[in-house]
Amino acid sequence: MIDVFSWPTPNGYKVHIMLEECGLEYRAIPVNIGAGDQFRPEFLKISPNNKIPAITDPQGPDGKPISLFESGAILVYLAGKTGKFLPASDRAKYEVLQWLMFQMGTVGPMLGQAHHFRAYAPEKLEYAVNRYSNEAKRIYGVIDRRLAQTKYLGGDEYSIADIATFPWLRSWERQGVVLEEYPRLKAWFDKIAERPAVQRGVKVLAEYRKPITDDKAREILFGKTQYERR
Repeated sequence: MIDVFSWPTPNGYKVHIMLEECGLEYRAIPVNIGAGDQFRPEFLKISPNNKIPAITDPQGPDGKPISLFESGAILVYLAGKTGKFLPASDRAKYEVLQWLMFQMGTVGPMLGQAHHFRAYAPEKLEYAVNRYSNEAKRIYGVIDRRLAQTKYLGGDEYSIADIATFPWLRSWERQGVVLEEYPRLKAWFDKIAERPAVQRGVKVLAEYRKPITDDKAREILFGKTQYERR
């Protein structure tokens, strides 16, 4: 059984969805990032960047246990383990991987900044709000144009690129985006949201999800605790 150390965030949902899509047996272990669980020594052993998600698989590639952090790496690993959602041919595989990297390097970081400055920053900085809200809209435009050419992000087949990107777009309103302005993206989004495995995946640990309103959680997530040397 795979252990997934996670929390109900977009990066956590990626792995929950992938595990559900692949039909793998797993156990979800909550890591309360608002309480500082991500800084515990036992978690840092498998996720040295103190971020969720991370997994441990007792049946690694050589039959020995393996631990992995970084959601994109976990998706690639699970695709390799199961032979699902990542094409075998080189050309098709790299088509998918470039859009996975787009999610990891652009979609997640930029939309995360939009969330932060629109909802969590202690003061509303007009420059930052506008900067990242406009970047969010630009990113949605990139995806919408891509989906004018292909059925899914990586090509004609549903893949880890779609699994990685979908959870980040579930909060479009908080990013200052009007989803109807991106009709091809919206159609893709609605189609993925209907998948039973996706519906199951976004319910994993969902009972723990709540708005970040207390000062302690804000300090742990955004203050000096985050930057202490360990």
